[in-house]
Amino acid sequence: MKDGLKYPLLVAGMVLAWSVYYAVSKVLVGLTGSAVLTGFLLRSAALAFLTAQLLLDKSFLRLFRQGKAVWVLLLIGTLGFLLDLFANLGYAGGSLSTGTALLKTDVLMANLATVILYRKRLYLSDWLGTAVMLAGVLLVLGVDFGGMTFAPSDLFFLLSAACVTANAFIIKHAQEKYGAETDMISYYNNFVVLLLFAASAGLSGQLGPEALRFDAKHWLLIALGGLAQTGIYFFYYRNLKHFEVWLVKLYLLLMPVVSCFIGLFFLGETLTAGKLLGVLTVLAGAALILLRARLNRGREEQPRKP
Repeated sequence: MKDGLKYPLLVAGMVLAWSVYYAVSKVLVGLTGSAVLTGFLLRSAALAFLTAQLLLDKSFLRLFRQGKAVWVLLLIGTLGFLLDLFANLGYAGGSLSTGTALLKTDVLMANLATVILYRKRLYLSDWLGTAVMLAGVLLVLGVDFGGMTFAPSDLFFLLSAACVTANAFIIKHAQEKYGAETDMISYYNNFVVLLLFAASAGLSGQLGPEALRFDAKHWLLIALGGLAQTGIYFFYYRNLKHFEVWLVKLYLLLMPVVSCFIGLFFLGETLTAGKLLGVLTVLAGAALILLRARLNRGREEQPRKP
């Protein structure tokens, strides 16, 4: 596959996989009444797909040959669990509108880390495109700014966003410094998160034979969610390897747009004027980012001087 087509397809696959995962998670949380149990079920399904993938390409034994990188891989998995835990703690004591808005600050965190810690230049058009896309996403998600309230528990949303951001940079670090393969990172991440979800569900009494009694349709839904999670690992980590973290984060802002149409066609949701305006706004911001090379022609993208 030519590079000109390869990377747009990787980005499209990432956005689609994440959108499907979000939709399936929403349905399963409503079915089980537990975000922890849902996380356990989806990660278990993903483990089956990831194991099959490694067995088919005869790379399963490489899981046990990661050397010093294994500690970084375990850290990635731990952060993967914490970002979910902190978000759930925030929702338990805060409002949906506030949480939705604060969780999106991971995009701004990635931008700031790129500029301050990695000393790379972002142009004015990059910041403007980021702001436009964020505004569009909040419109698509129907955030009620007038009804937003702030509570001490809202700090958990910022902690979740910080974990998401840190994890992305650590994954890229593992790829660049240790040469960690994307499939190895995926497996370790999923396995650690699965163990932590299982422990949480077990300690809270949510994991037992009664909780796992689903009909065939719901097991197929769980399998779809596991496949989508596997797709997230496959596409997201490969995109992180090729693109800057801040740019991958911006591409992920397209996810609510795709989720909006999944809800429209499969979940019986409606497309309001506000959501449609949000979709157009997100696309306008994305266009601004994609045109950055033309808009800043003649400028050299060099690291900022200390």
